[in-house]
Parts: sequence; C-alpha cells; structure tokens
Amino acid sequence: MRIEIDKKKCTGCGECKEACPKGAKIWNVKDKAMATNLRFCHLCTICASKCPEQAILVVRDDNKPPE
Repeated sequence: MRIEIDKKKCTGCGECKEACPKGAKIWNVKDKAMATNLRFCHLCTICASKCPEQAILVVRDDNKPPE
C-alpha cells in the first residue's frame, strides 16, 4: 500500500494529520504533506476524505494473482 500526495494540489494545511487516528506517527506536514511512516497506517482513508484539496490517494496493493 502507499499514500500518494498530489504536490500541485496540497496546500500543507495539516487536515490529513489532524484527522488521522495515528496522525503524528504517519504524517509530516511542512510546506506539503508527506506520509512518512506507513507501518502505522490502517488504510482507513480518513486522511483522503478530509483533505479539502482532494490531494490524497490511498492505494491498496492488490495481492491477487492475475486471472
């Protein structure tokens, strides 16, 4: 899994960090948001749903074998 941040859309507001249940452990927000420690992420997607700029995409890797 990964969290993609659209740097062109992100304003660095910090809503992702505030909304995330593990905010300080996962998110680093300066000029732009960065998900820096994904081992604590529960894939809840709250960060993406709370982003006012719609700059966050949570990508869940699919481990299914190809058909």
